[in-house]
Amino acid sequence: MTNNLSWADFEKVEMRVGTIIEANDFPEARNPSYQLLIDFGSEIGQRKTSAQLTSLYSKEELIGKQVIAVVNFPKKQIANFMSECLVLGAVEGKDVTLLQTERVVKNGLRIL
Repeated sequence: MTNNLSWADFEKVEMRVGTIIEANDFPEARNPSYQLLIDFGSEIGQRKTSAQLTSLYSKEELIGKQVIAVVNFPKKQIANFMSECLVLGAVEGKDVTLLQTERVVKNGLRIL
């Protein structure tokens, strides 16, 4: 891939650590997905998103898991749901493996 990104461009992407506090089925989504509520700490607060994680994760195992998400995209309508952030993961076919920190860290910390 040859699309070079400047450091200034990269700094515009605000990736933060958050903890999943709710995971619910999302039957209205076109592809199997969960609706997630993620706590990004006091500065950012809680954000909702949908994520196609059903092939590798149960709702129960997602609760309490720290994830990395982009928090400065505009909101996006997905079926009847408004997504407020984008959870990051490694994608292989329909499987998405969540990106996580090596250790538990404070919610809201910035990823650089």
